[in-house]
Amino acid sequence: MTNTGTEQNGRPSYPRVRAPVYFTRTVLRFLRSSSRIDPGLGGVRVYTDEKTKVGSRLEIEVFLPDGTSVACTTEVAWVEELPAGAAARHDVGLQILAIHPHDRERLSKVLEPT
Repeated sequence: MTNTGTEQNGRPSYPRVRAPVYFTRTVLRFLRSSSRIDPGLGGVRVYTDEKTKVGSRLEIEVFLPDGTSVACTTEVAWVEELPAGAAARHDVGLQILAIHPHDRERLSKVLEPT
């Protein structure tokens, strides 16, 4: 699965993750290991109440329905503030910078079609 294009507002269009996601700021630890670099997925979009800035690099962990998780390094591509009463405070597009090839396939199974 790859980036599906650009939405009308000019930002990249990414599929939404349908699983719990936790993230932390990172120093691109994964990019030092060439075996983990596989940005072919493009990106993902998540809801969050956390304030994030475009350009911030985040290490995310997605918890899959089978009880395992997938970790990858991302960069915030865009942030949209959501109205009161929405699922979260922000809708965030995350460009995937580094992910293990096997994890890319596993992650693609919990993405909503765009």
